[in-house]
Amino acid sequence: MTHRVGFVVFDGVTLLDVSGPAEVLHQAGRLGHPYELVMISACGGEVRTSTGMPLSGTVTAAEAGRVDTVLVAGGDRLAEQPVDAELLATTRTVAARATRVASVCTGAFVLAGLGLLDGRRAATHWRHADTLARRHPRVRVEPDAIHVRDGRFVTSAGISAGIDLTLALVEDDHGADAARRIARELVVFLRRPGGQSQFTTAAPVPARDGLLRTLIDSVLADPAADHDLPSMARAAAVSPRHLTRLFHAELGTTPARWVERVRLDHARRLLLDGHSVTSVARRSGFGSDETLRRVFVRHLGTTPTAYRQRFTSTFASTSTFASTSTGTARGAISEAEDEAEDAVERRGA
Repeated sequence: MTHRVGFVVFDGVTLLDVSGPAEVLHQAGRLGHPYELVMISACGGEVRTSTGMPLSGTVTAAEAGRVDTVLVAGGDRLAEQPVDAELLATTRTVAARATRVASVCTGAFVLAGLGLLDGRRAATHWRHADTLARRHPRVRVEPDAIHVRDGRFVTSAGISAGIDLTLALVEDDHGADAARRIARELVVFLRRPGGQSQFTTAAPVPARDGLLRTLIDSVLADPAADHDLPSMARAAAVSPRHLTRLFHAELGTTPARWVERVRLDHARRLLLDGHSVTSVARRSGFGSDETLRRVFVRHLGTTPTAYRQRFTSTFASTSTFASTSTGTARGAISEAEDEAEDAVERRGA
């Protein structure tokens, strides 16, 4: 039986939010699990994607009829400005008749704007997770999730995560083996390692309090220095309790947790600059390889070695990090250091 999937699109839609899931469903059809894809827009006709490439032949919600699954694609404008009434009305119409409702990236803003995610868990692009949470406080945003299922609603992280989401939908419909075969064909993970946090970048610190701003600047200037709570309180000439209150009021976290995130961001930059794991642990203030590993796993869902291999270069592999033939600082990392870290990671796995 053919499963009908309605893609809700609009001018400025991110092309990969549409083409990635569409290719997964096309591959499912080749395995004998047919999906009929229907492109739906507010007015029908041609829609211009964010790249300038057009999507032709879209139909209105009334013309689309009933679909089994609705998939709302994303686009920057959905997070940057209020969602327009026509897009909301189109989505409301098709979602009301669907068995399953999904969104890719900022498509979650459309579902949230309709109140469909109230009281539910949801994901969106890491860059827009805070905006979604502020704009729709009744939605339980999970900023690290690649995709989230809550009832008949499934939401995903940014852009390429639409492929992950659609593989999960195919697995729901036709089992893990079908999804696994499609993932192999597309040369992607069936379940990618780690969450969105490994892709994030550090955000500016919005401290308004002058005392706290000075302290923050000193930590950012030297993350490896002694920044425990008593030391920071002495530097700020306040009690530890008062400093903790300031951090909660200004940054929504504790001093210790904030310092750990600063050190983690510094460690990530050092890794990508070619420093060994032992050197990174020392320079970032974590002290030991094992502590660094635990922090990476807890916050990013991956290890320092895996992070370095994944983000250093499009040509990076395990062997290139231990080779001096690349002519870069990364090639100076010794095999002994890599083997020692691998041993630590195996013990902690």
